[in-house]
Amino acid sequence: MSNVSSTVSIAFADSATMLRRRLRHMLRYPTLILTAAGVPVAILLLFVYVLGGALGDGVGTAGGMSYVDYVVPGVVLMTVATAAQGTAISVSIDMTEGIVARFRTMAIARVSVLTGHVLGSLIQTMLSIAAVVGVALLVGFRPTAALGEWLGAIGVLAMIVLALTWLSVALAMVAKSVATASNMLTPLMILPMTGSGFVPTDSMPTGLRWFAEYQPFTPFIETLRGLLMGTPMGDGLILTVGWCAAIGLGGYLWAKRLYNREPTR
Repeated sequence: MSNVSSTVSIAFADSATMLRRRLRHMLRYPTLILTAAGVPVAILLLFVYVLGGALGDGVGTAGGMSYVDYVVPGVVLMTVATAAQGTAISVSIDMTEGIVARFRTMAIARVSVLTGHVLGSLIQTMLSIAAVVGVALLVGFRPTAALGEWLGAIGVLAMIVLALTWLSVALAMVAKSVATASNMLTPLMILPMTGSGFVPTDSMPTGLRWFAEYQPFTPFIETLRGLLMGTPMGDGLILTVGWCAAIGLGGYLWAKRLYNREPTR
């Protein structure tokens, strides 16, 4: 029992060290947060000020919700997807530049290298989300959530971020170059736009509506919208937990297997 406890303590300590390394990179390059938030903010402004008048006419009639209130949850999920792409790039850089090979020769818990990336990315992504929500508030976003709903929304977002981050880590380790790692995560940025992020799914053609209703980002968005705006969530929360468990556990096991067997590039 003492050996198990000692192993767990070492793993926690090494993971904390790798997290500090990731946070130092973040402090050294604060533009990483701005980059993760920049694309979603640009899309938010585009849809609110350029396309919002046309698209908002249909959406705004449902419960009196303004289009900016409707669209912000989808933009927030785009922020998560953009940050996951940044995580993939960061992991791929470590893999291709040889630092991981050096870590393998050191007496540190093997899981700590990946855990440090994931926890650091969680913090960075939540900061990027805060920046996007701040801009949304400036352009008219008015959530109706009380403190409990805000805490629930933060918890749901953290769960989604962890799941997608583990997936991005695994995909980065499969990629043969940094460019490939970046491109492999591009579909994640498109999924919120082909879900219920910008228009209701029942306004879509049949084939696209079927895809939108059965892909993970639609329940993600509906759950977040329900928590922030009080709209019906249906089974969105249950589906969100299920998708996050499947994606997160699958990504973790895949990444761990790749890290343990991957030769130095």
